[in-house]
Amino acid sequence: MGAVLVVVSIVISKWGYRFGIPTLLLFLFTGMLFGSDGLGLQFNSHKDAQLVGMVSLSVILFTGGMDTKFKEIRPVLMQGVLLSTVGVLLTTFITGFFIYYLSEWTNLGIKLSLPLCLLLAATTSSTDSASVFNLLRSQGIGLQHNMRPTLELESGSNDPMAYMLTIALISLIGSTGEFSVIEVIGMIIVQLTVGAALGYVCGRLLVWVINHINLPNPSLYPVLMLSFILIIFTLTDLAKGNGYLAVYVAGLVAGNSTLSYRRETNTFMQGITWLLQIVMFLTLGLLVNPREMLTVWIAAVAIGFFMMLVARPAAVFLTLIPFRIPARAKVFLSWVGLRGAVPIIFATYPVIADIENAHVLFNVVFIITLLSLLFQGTTIATLARKLKLDMPAPKEGNEFGVELPDELGSQLEELTLREEDLANGNRLADMNFANGTLVMMIKRGNSFIVPNGKLELYPGDILLSISNLTKDSSKKQKEVNPAIK
Repeated sequence: MGAVLVVVSIVISKWGYRFGIPTLLLFLFTGMLFGSDGLGLQFNSHKDAQLVGMVSLSVILFTGGMDTKFKEIRPVLMQGVLLSTVGVLLTTFITGFFIYYLSEWTNLGIKLSLPLCLLLAATTSSTDSASVFNLLRSQGIGLQHNMRPTLELESGSNDPMAYMLTIALISLIGSTGEFSVIEVIGMIIVQLTVGAALGYVCGRLLVWVINHINLPNPSLYPVLMLSFILIIFTLTDLAKGNGYLAVYVAGLVAGNSTLSYRRETNTFMQGITWLLQIVMFLTLGLLVNPREMLTVWIAAVAIGFFMMLVARPAAVFLTLIPFRIPARAKVFLSWVGLRGAVPIIFATYPVIADIENAHVLFNVVFIITLLSLLFQGTTIATLARKLKLDMPAPKEGNEFGVELPDELGSQLEELTLREEDLANGNRLADMNFANGTLVMMIKRGNSFIVPNGKLELYPGDILLSISNLTKDSSKKQKEVNPAIK
């Protein structure tokens, strides 16, 4: 039955993609369709759903870290870190006091104490990495002003802050007057420090092991990496650090290091990430009972739109005051505060901790997530065009489908010939290439040509060249093939 659900989700997502509907939202709806209030599949274990979410998020965050390049996030590192910490705090408190106002002064079917209001806000305070990574990459959205790496950095690193706020508020609500703010601040510092440190150390260890273990079958390398991810998360959690931050940092380290069998590993990790996203959203869809949401849907819709239109924009504009970023870029950053699986998973913690009105919180969080994916997720590309912030997304790979292992120390480059490139002659031998560069292949229309120096070239030909990155790698190349100069 689980396999049937996955197949149905993938088939439905094919049509949803054509209309710009986020695929993750469709996975969520599929789970609801087959759930207790739909076709009758019974699943009501918040603990099992939380476990599925923790495992899935670990892999998703690691893969997101691997796909993020230091050279892209370096210019936006400070603003991304501030959004993922100060931005989360501001969103929590602004939204929390608004929920308290709804609870005290309106008749919208929701009555919560201030700590519970802040807890509800904390669970929904972070942007969802799975949703952001999925939308930006699957729709090929390119953005100006370094907004894409900013959004990816924020969504990949703000879960730890939301998680710690959630755990701290649960401790506050469950305490009997023995709650210490100093202890909470100390816990947050320890979680961030231990998580970042262990993530970096374990990431370096993972890279070293993969590059030196010399396994007999290349297919075992990605399996080894997957096992390492779960070990890193668990080890960090046992050491009182933040496992989500640790796996993201480890992914950053691995993705920006020389790695054996990178192509095979990336292919495997992308596939397993998609599978875990489907399983996670299906599980959360099965867990919810839509009938229970009817009693709180008005309040949940009000909170959801307040977060989208007031709390998130206020947090973004206030946090980014020190930076020279155009107002339209801040408007876009405010709108892409997508909620997804993370808030729903965090909302299972109060239920498991047996906090009063925890099921009310869970249902409200679920509705807020649906609203976010439905309204924000379907309008990102349109808003980018309206604000004139869109640009062609960076192309991945090349026209030839050729990749090189990192250990070769060489890089591939493409060149599309123009009339002026052939001014000194139209043969390959007439072209002025830098030392250490060799043209490997030429694409002309739909044909591929292995060239020699006498080959005549024409405008529109695409040349694939290989060049050396370092002197050492150049020396190694010449040892293999003395013809490379």
